[in-house]
Amino acid sequence: MQIGFDNNLYIQKQTENILSRIEKFQGKLYLEFGGKLFDDYHAARVLPGFDVNGKIRLLHELRDKAEIIFCISAGDIEKTKMRADLGISYDMEVLRLIDDITAMDIAVNSVVITQYTGQRAADAFAKKLTSRGVKNYIHRPIEGYPLAVDYICSDEGYGSNPYVETTKPLVVVTAPGPGSGKLATCLSQVYHEYKRGVMAGYAKFETFPIWNIPLKHPVNLAYEAATADLDDVNMIDPFHLEAYGKTTVNYNRDVEAFPIVQNILGRITGDKEFYRSPTDMGVNMAGYAIFDDEVVRKAATEEIFRRYYTAACDVKQGKASEASLHKIENIMQQLDVNAESRAVVAPALAKMRQTEQPAAAIELPDGRIVTGKASDLMSACSATVLNSLKALTGIQDSVMLIRPEVLEPILRLKIDYLGSRSSVLKVDDVLAGLAVSAATEPVAAKAMSALPLLRDCDMHSTQMLHSGDQGTLRKLGLRITMEPKYPGKDLFF
Repeated sequence: MQIGFDNNLYIQKQTENILSRIEKFQGKLYLEFGGKLFDDYHAARVLPGFDVNGKIRLLHELRDKAEIIFCISAGDIEKTKMRADLGISYDMEVLRLIDDITAMDIAVNSVVITQYTGQRAADAFAKKLTSRGVKNYIHRPIEGYPLAVDYICSDEGYGSNPYVETTKPLVVVTAPGPGSGKLATCLSQVYHEYKRGVMAGYAKFETFPIWNIPLKHPVNLAYEAATADLDDVNMIDPFHLEAYGKTTVNYNRDVEAFPIVQNILGRITGDKEFYRSPTDMGVNMAGYAIFDDEVVRKAATEEIFRRYYTAACDVKQGKASEASLHKIENIMQQLDVNAESRAVVAPALAKMRQTEQPAAAIELPDGRIVTGKASDLMSACSATVLNSLKALTGIQDSVMLIRPEVLEPILRLKIDYLGSRSSVLKVDDVLAGLAVSAATEPVAAKAMSALPLLRDCDMHSTQMLHSGDQGTLRKLGLRITMEPKYPGKDLFF
């Protein structure tokens, strides 16, 4: 994979900027942390070279100066809101993150349960946290929030929230997902700090959109595509333009909320120009670490294609609105590309038309495209993965990688013991067979050794895949897209 982003430079500049912001506010900064702390694969896909765990490693570098507060909405706990990428609820995600962060020797201060109005599930979660030794606090809705600034910035407003005792100069306020109350928690804490004579500051860390690259740069458009269901729109920051005469990029929600945030911070601190624009609030330095714009543009455009196919499949299954799909189509028009511009799409469709069977295609690291079709024995994706391993290792296409005596017991297991109605071998079945064969067959071992080379390769299927096959392909690191077509007539998918 070509690299266009210098992660070491990014970490260096990001660290320097955060430390500078702490110093600006006399040694106490509340940093609202957006996006994912771990496994930020979107950033890694659109900024080739970005470390998927770069944010948490940044905090690890600052661990002597930093502690973390988690926010979670009581309503999200009550509704069992899920992290779609992990398949776990927001409250379980908080527990998972606390475990992972604590294991890295980064201090977790507490959990703030926001927007609490007596939800029983929130009570149960608070009790669980207390029993496990995790400090937790309750924030209730403030009447007139966010417009009644006088009331909000009073002892009856923010003052009614419990103060979270913190000891380190950098307090990172993060959450398992959007709408968790991070901003309100930060501002509440700043209010309490000023009441105690501490001139604390507030800043925001969001990777996207990147403020110092063009508005219509594919990286920023890829962010719009990723948030199509939220109706986020990138825009020129009008406040920054007016204050400094410079063009920077932000997104609609931050721009719309800025006058309110500015008023609240001005009322708390007595400084009406605490910040002059939403861009001023940010500490993101990602734009300075792009060293090959062409590589980054290409990678971000590929991400837009992937978002299009994901949205198309979601619409087909009734999981998303047509509006979100049309928004991504509009983004592609702005770049003068279409879905079939994705290199693996046309070969997969051509293979399907040629064989009249479901098909798939993978683009190898050297640019070669390998295809495969479905058969009575294997799914199209299984065949394509095996064909790709052969191509990567120079094994002739006619060579059988998995012996029949290995496949037969796998088929018996699927049908006779696991009750499968299908005798077709899925990707995990084939990989299990390949692993068994590799123990005694050098050619199978050679093919299996090439599996890591599939990571970050693009793949396209001419039909939607069941979650099992999708999961296996993603674990291999393949960047899979699918035509919005059901694989059969079965209603259960």
